[in-house]
Amino acid sequence: MPLRIGLFGGTFDPPHVGHLVTAVNVRHALNLDLVVLMVANVPWQKIEGRRITAAEHRYAMVAAAVADVPGLVAGRDEIDHGGPSYTADTLATLALDNPGATLFTIVGDDAAAGFETWDRYEEVAKRSTLVVVDRPGEPVTLPERFSWERVEVPRLDVSSTDLRLRFHDGRPADFLITDPVLAVIESLELYGAAE
Repeated sequence: MPLRIGLFGGTFDPPHVGHLVTAVNVRHALNLDLVVLMVANVPWQKIEGRRITAAEHRYAMVAAAVADVPGLVAGRDEIDHGGPSYTADTLATLALDNPGATLFTIVGDDAAAGFETWDRYEEVAKRSTLVVVDRPGEPVTLPERFSWERVEVPRLDVSSTDLRLRFHDGRPADFLITDPVLAVIESLELYGAAE
């Protein structure tokens, strides 16, 4: 029986409980066999704004975050591919590696609102069903020509940006990231955690 696989891409700098809550809720709502948290090698939409933590370090954090979560796995295809990361390329790789699988691309409501600005967005829409993760309230809608689903998840006001600042400022990040991720951050001395 073909697998139902969700692709949840991101920078994950660092991965936090909001990412995990999203992944497990989408997996449950759509009866997915697997959700791949795909670590972007070079996130093209973020390369101008700030210094991005090394891809291998971000992968180590995601691997630690999902190690004990059934149905969630860390993905490194984009790291292994090298260069900028594009969802269309990643979906093509997933399709080759999993013949016959039904693919789902999981995006937040903010990313969904700008979907038509993505590189080769029509290819992404052709290869997968888009999953728009909405917070309670006014839902985002996509044009009818795209195959898409809406999944509502609990609103957790957690951001990777805030977490990086918390580590820098010495404020607690307790319960915002998992203990295994914290252990990786401390061992690699990321975000000024060991300073």
